[in-house]
Amino acid sequence: MLELHDGSLHVKSILAAWYDQISEQNYGAFIPFVGIVRDEDGIEGLSFDIYEPILNNWFNAWQEKAKAQNAYLLMAHSRGDVLNHTSSYIAAVVSPKRKVALSMINDFVEDFKANAPIWKYDLVDGKRVYAKERSHLLSGSGLLKADA
Repeated sequence: MLELHDGSLHVKSILAAWYDQISEQNYGAFIPFVGIVRDEDGIEGLSFDIYEPILNNWFNAWQEKAKAQNAYLLMAHSRGDVLNHTSSYIAAVVSPKRKVALSMINDFVEDFKANAPIWKYDLVDGKRVYAKERSHLLSGSGLLKADA
């Protein structure tokens, strides 16, 4: 399940809803990761643009990887502005076995950072400033050029 929300995520309610959905399904592991916007470099927060068709394809490919291990993924991400000390990203792996879930959550989060079609901006003095130095080349996006 992939959820997109406007603004900061309501972590407690999202995690509670996910737990309620899976608690009776006889899975042995529910491993969440919550990303929190840090107060650093003078930013007030972050802002996000998402290209949903590619994100859905990326997420569905990961669901197939998870399914092959009898697991599945849950993810929520913010659109728009997210202030410091609030969450913009939650991911979780649900699996019968903890080792599968622990390994998969790391791989999923790392791949998300490198390949999900989500563009990040710093919020500085109430304005969005593209965070190019923290961005990655996304194959086929045309947004960033690879160094020759």
